[in-house]
Amino acid sequence: MKRNSDKNSPRLRGEAGWSAGAISLALVAALFASSTSGNTSDDRSSAAQGDLMKAIVYHEYGTPDVLKLEDIEKPTPGDDQILVRVRAASVNPLDWHFMRGTPYLMRLMAGLRKPKDTRLGVDFAGTVEAVGKNVKQFKPGDDVFGGRTGSLAEYVVVREDRAVVLKPAGVTFEQAACVPIAAITALQGLRDKGKIQPGQKVLINGASGGVGTFAVQIAKSFGAHVTGVCSTRNLDMVRSIGADQVVDYTKEDFTRSAQRYDVILDNVGNRS
Repeated sequence: MKRNSDKNSPRLRGEAGWSAGAISLALVAALFASSTSGNTSDDRSSAAQGDLMKAIVYHEYGTPDVLKLEDIEKPTPGDDQILVRVRAASVNPLDWHFMRGTPYLMRLMAGLRKPKDTRLGVDFAGTVEAVGKNVKQFKPGDDVFGGRTGSLAEYVVVREDRAVVLKPAGVTFEQAACVPIAAITALQGLRDKGKIQPGQKVLINGASGGVGTFAVQIAKSFGAHVTGVCSTRNLDMVRSIGADQVVDYTKEDFTRSAQRYDVILDNVGNRS
């Protein structure tokens, strides 16, 4: 997808390729992020009539040509919301799934024949432009990042107590926008489900993907001994982000190794 030349339009950055297993986890994380960040009906009800912004929308399922850049109503924040001018928004595999309407079971929530919500994107980073009267944690001018349905737009509104936090000063908008879905998926898998502990041996299958690269770094931050599984071309990269050992799946099947692990995070789903 090309970046819009307008300096006020959001910059779109692609995530690294994810596997089928990671996509399933990401879909769950995305639905959680979007459901906990307010809903689109709030946007429509709070939008100022006649005040427009540009956004990527789709009115039917299909290939990328269903995506349109359109002028839609610019939202204004409710009492507990903040209005963020989007500076960067990342594109995840889950956005492709929503665009295609696959897997078809997802249409039970997203719309059977056409999407109920015509907006795309979840991950964003930007600058707070306005706040509601009850907002205490943020003020205009704050740089923030988080998850919100419809992030592929010039503006989003987010509840202050939901999926939005201040952006660290040393992190760019592009870097921050690539964090939410991928990093939360990795964190939930390792910390919440895997109960990772210092000194444990952890294997990350699909260590070079969007979730995998975060998983390697998160596992190391917990003090684990990390083995990453990836292809030949990504061996050096996975080592550079902290993996203690790297397995080239084109040459070795890690399931046939004598090595045993305390936690395995499988982002690929290509082994039983």
